[in-house]
Amino acid sequence: MKLIIVESPTKAKTISKFLGKDFVVESSYGHVRDLPEKSLGVDIEHNFEPKYIILPKAKKRVAELKSGAKKATEVILATDEDREGEAIAWHLVQALGLETSNLKSQISKKIERIVFHEITENAIKEALKNPRDINMKLVDSQQARRILDRLVGYKLSPFLWKKIAKGLSAGRVQSVAVRLVVEREREILNFKPEEYHTISAILRKMETPNSDFEAQLTKIGEKKLEKFSIINKKATDEIVSDLNGASWRVLKIEKKETRRQPLPPFTTSTLQQTAWAWFGFGAKQTMLLAQQLYEIGLITYMRTDSFNLSKESIAAAFEKIKKDFGNDYLTATPRIYKTKSKTAQEAHEAIRPTAPDKDPEILKEKLMPQQYKLYDLIWRRFIASQMSNAIFEATGIDISAKKTGKNYTFRAKGNVLRFDGFLKVYSQKLAEVSLPALKEKEDLELKELTPAQHFTEPPPHYNEASLIKALEECGIGRPSTYAPTMATIQTRRYVIKDEQKRLNPTDIGILVSDILVKHFPEVVDIKFTAHMEEDLDKIAGGKKEWRQVIKEFWEPFKETLDKKSMELSKEKIAVEKTELKCPKCGKDLVIRMSRYGKFYACSGFPNCRHTAPLKKPSSAETTEGEEDLGHCHKCDTGQIVKRRTKKGRTFWGCSNWPKCDYATWENPEKNKLKEIDD
Repeated sequence: MKLIIVESPTKAKTISKFLGKDFVVESSYGHVRDLPEKSLGVDIEHNFEPKYIILPKAKKRVAELKSGAKKATEVILATDEDREGEAIAWHLVQALGLETSNLKSQISKKIERIVFHEITENAIKEALKNPRDINMKLVDSQQARRILDRLVGYKLSPFLWKKIAKGLSAGRVQSVAVRLVVEREREILNFKPEEYHTISAILRKMETPNSDFEAQLTKIGEKKLEKFSIINKKATDEIVSDLNGASWRVLKIEKKETRRQPLPPFTTSTLQQTAWAWFGFGAKQTMLLAQQLYEIGLITYMRTDSFNLSKESIAAAFEKIKKDFGNDYLTATPRIYKTKSKTAQEAHEAIRPTAPDKDPEILKEKLMPQQYKLYDLIWRRFIASQMSNAIFEATGIDISAKKTGKNYTFRAKGNVLRFDGFLKVYSQKLAEVSLPALKEKEDLELKELTPAQHFTEPPPHYNEASLIKALEECGIGRPSTYAPTMATIQTRRYVIKDEQKRLNPTDIGILVSDILVKHFPEVVDIKFTAHMEEDLDKIAGGKKEWRQVIKEFWEPFKETLDKKSMELSKEKIAVEKTELKCPKCGKDLVIRMSRYGKFYACSGFPNCRHTAPLKKPSSAETTEGEEDLGHCHKCDTGQIVKRRTKKGRTFWGCSNWPKCDYATWENPEKNKLKEIDD
């Protein structure tokens, strides 16, 4: 009997369908070993040696797998093909006691590692024919990332606890993500709108109903107008007045054919961005759905930054396009897409359907609605990537508005789809504008002249999709880290979503980011973090040694940490003085910060533990000395306060009631900050 070990029970179930009775497929249920939760777990004095432990939740499973391995003639490790999957395979060897000097040597039994891009019968059987050793370069890269993150989190977080509040954390990627959100918020707050004006004309062919079209003022005399050429209403009114009674005539007509190419197949980040734009799926939700589709064999591996496609998949796409749409929708040669990223792993494939001939409609009844939506999106993007261009006819018409002494030029633009090409499958928002059939020197009739006032707008708030795009463009994070980063910064309440799902920094997020920028710039420096990602890629490529990379980071980081801890030893950053007095002991009240927000606290802490929300709750009863329970989880502007029903039963609700109706029977005190050190 041969034992195959994968991470997921769903993946195990799918693979089992393709193999005979000689194989048993079991799941490890994810990671089985990691650094300990309650200690650093890294021996800094001995070359950063990690001290891994079997996770408490995995002990029973490890025992079962170890028993199965003893009975097996061969153990085959079939975890995912990326660094994380490679590390899980290596940890399984350690945890199950299968380690040998040579993984392929016949000491107690044969140990093999197989990888595949998709969970299909052909892919699994081909992988079994071509086993390999565990790639220790990939394992070392994952170990380096894990240890770096542990060193930053375990050493920097206590600094934040002492200076701000307990329960805070810092991390290499999450802290940069928060910084981007904070800086964008300040850009928005500091933005000063600039006024500008435009003038458009609604014109029509002479004595021809239903021939209206719009043209924009683009030139006055020989001067081409820029965005801020007309800056106030006075200048606009002068132009409108001057155009009164002008004669309108077609000056020039330009027509040209434009072609639009399809987008490349999905990578992890573009899938997350598009699923957000089309369906409002968050990054975590998208990755969960994609993993489900991968594990049941419908799509290729979902963590990738490559546009590469197999020859077989392209051939299948061509066959499908020819069958369903005809030769006009085929390209002469396959489209090959290349990523601009220097760190993309081109050996991997883009995200695509494993069987392009499976129309989404065929699978609709077998999938959950959200799974269907994502599969349909992936299928359409892949098929479209191999289809012919969409062809448009673009028309530009210059129109003269003449009056004695001055000449004004307006321009009308038309864009009409002549051949849909890939748009047949993958629709995109297109602004088609038809213009009437006009001739040069043809006179036109003015129907309406419309001046408009505009103001420049601030940059938009980030949402999950645009923040992931920004991180990717900066070279920060990798396909496996985008979704966890989005989840972490929101779980930590450094960032919250508003009703439009925009990301907004909280008070605590701003404070933490500012402190890190000021005192630990290397941790949140975009270029530094991107350089660190490059180093991790070099470890994976065998170009750098993982312990040396950690050492190069650790030594200056520790020096800065020790220096800042001493400089700020007596300074409590997150404390603001007030003129209020404590109702319990009479000492000054101060404003402190918890990870849930600001609150009043007695300066006599810990002798006096009185706290109160910043805004006195309306329609709520609180007990004297009630401790701060944080911001409302629903509206985030109110405070969680203890209240009672008419029958005297205790519950917790928002201080903004009845405007906010958040309420819970569960005591949130277990999640709050219980103590704040001086």
